[in-house]
Formats: sequence, structure tokens, C-alpha cells
Amino acid sequence: MDKELNIDWANLSFGYIPTDYNVRCSYKNGEWGEIETSSSELIPMHMAATCLHYGQEAFEGLKAFRGKDGKVRVFRMDENAARIQKSAEGIMMPPLPKEKFEEMVKKVVRLNERFVPPYGSGASLYIRPLQIGITAQVGVKPAKEYLFLIFVTPVGPYFKGGFKTTPYVITRKYDRAAPLGTGTFKVGGNYAASLRASHEAHTAGYSAEFYLDAREKKYMDECGAANFFGIKNNTYITPLSSSILPSITNKSLMQLAEDMGMTVERRHIPEEELTTFEEAGACGTAAVISPIERIDDPENNRSYVISKDGNPGPLCTKLYNRLRGIQLGEEEDTHHWNTIVIE
Repeated sequence: MDKELNIDWANLSFGYIPTDYNVRCSYKNGEWGEIETSSSELIPMHMAATCLHYGQEAFEGLKAFRGKDGKVRVFRMDENAARIQKSAEGIMMPPLPKEKFEEMVKKVVRLNERFVPPYGSGASLYIRPLQIGITAQVGVKPAKEYLFLIFVTPVGPYFKGGFKTTPYVITRKYDRAAPLGTGTFKVGGNYAASLRASHEAHTAGYSAEFYLDAREKKYMDECGAANFFGIKNNTYITPLSSSILPSITNKSLMQLAEDMGMTVERRHIPEEELTTFEEAGACGTAAVISPIERIDDPENNRSYVISKDGNPGPLCTKLYNRLRGIQLGEEEDTHHWNTIVIE
């Protein structure tokens, strides 16, 4: 495990790089066991495991950052702990206790400290918790045994160009999730449902696809893997929907917008309202904010140009810099979002 690293930190892609250790915890006989450390990248699993056949799995994504002061911080892991609990309960898996989740996150980051990218590189340590049903059974019912694991990998920016505007496209042919379905949970099936639309969007030269609400096809719902927000008249507006994953990044941006004196609204956003936005973005853990240049609706021969000069707007830029500054220890963490795991 002490092999010298040969990583070009400044040019990392958003992908998987093997690290030294992962941490695991098993659920058997109605209770969670002890946290175990593993150096294997493989999971021993029966071919009839529930997660493989009936999609009983949930996951999370969060990041650790090496700060200006050399300390390593994890951003809002209590929110990720709560969200994966809700995802687990939503598909009838036993929730991992918050304290155990946070202990596992701290442990896996400390074990892989040498993979935390240096300050100023633009890279971070991505943390991926995963819970899966592993009972061997045939029949649609919850598993009795589960595995919870967390692995980490250093990553660069989600989009190669970093913080700059890109085009998006509305898809009407597909739905990512239905109201009252699993859209509010972070489960793999939602992402499988978006693969075809995402592939078509990328092939056509777009960063990602946008879905309208599944019921009426009138309102902006969610981007392929991110929440949407628009800005106008000093107001931060983001969709209210029963099929959208509650983004921790979006929640953080809403708080920062309020701190900056902006009004925050969560409500339905009719597609036609896109013509009125001064700025807009897709937001999530991977990219933080991906500013939107324009959103095309090819099936109705429409194009909503958000950025007239092709650059990120001033409020998007301010929100992005503020959030990144907190994550990197450059700005005061007034809401106590960070957990310092390595001094």
C-alpha cells in the first residue's frame, strides 16, 4: 500500500482510480455489525442477490477537500447520512445509523489520506457510500442481509472545462422518474432510466438532458444527474416536485443565496419561464454548479438562451466561489457544514 503515487492532480478526470482501502459493514440477524477494513476492490456476492435482480440498492456521493490550511474537510456528511437513510427506507432496507455512517466516512478518508488531492489542484477525494441487498432469493421481496461499504477515489472536475457555461436539451421522449415513485431517493434505477436520454443528449453535443414533469410535461423537473435553478430579479428559483432528488448542493446554495440577500423560491417552473431567467445552472456534488448557456427544446423548435455573452452570470459565480471557498477552508464556515477529519 506504500507504492509511490504517480498522479497528475491538476489533470484528473472524473473517473475511478484505485485507492488503498475501503470500509464495510454488514447487516445480519436484524442488526449492523462492526466496521471492517478491506483492501479488495471486489464484493463476494451470490448470483441471486436481491440487489442484482430487483434493484435493492442505494448510494451517495460526497467529497473531502484538502484546505488552504492543510486540513482535510468533508462537506455536509450529516446530510448525506440522512439522505441515504431515507433512500434505504424508501426501498425497504434497514437504515445505517448516522453515527456509524460518519465513523465510516472519517475512517475511509484517513486510511486513504495520501489520495486526497493537494490544495490548489482543483481536484478532490470523491466518497461513494453504497448499500446493497445481498440475500440470495428469487421472489420480489426485501433482502434479509445487507452490505454497506464506502470507497473513495480522487477526481477532477465533472466537466472538463470546469466552471463555464454549456448547452442543455429538454427531452420529452423519456421520464427519469414518476411522481410518488423513487425519484426522491438516490437509487441506481433512476440513473438507469436516464441512460438513453443522456446518451442522446451527449451525442447531440449537449452537457446533459433536462426532464419535464412526468404528469403534464409542462414544468422543469430535474437534469439527468443534477437539480436545476434559475435566477431573476435577485431571486433564486428551483423546482418543487415529488420526483426530484433533494440535492444537498442545492440546499446549500439556497442558504447561501439567502445569506447574500436573495429571495429563495421553491415552486413549479413552467418551461416558458425559461425566457425570463437572467442566469441558470445545474447543481450537484460532482460539478457544484454547471452554469447554463442555453436550453434547447428541439421537439418544439425552441431555444432558451440564458447567457447572452456565453459566460457564467455574476450571481452564479458568486454562489460557486462562496461554496467552494467554504469547502476549501478559504472562507468562514458560518453554518458549520464542514467536518475536519485530518488536522
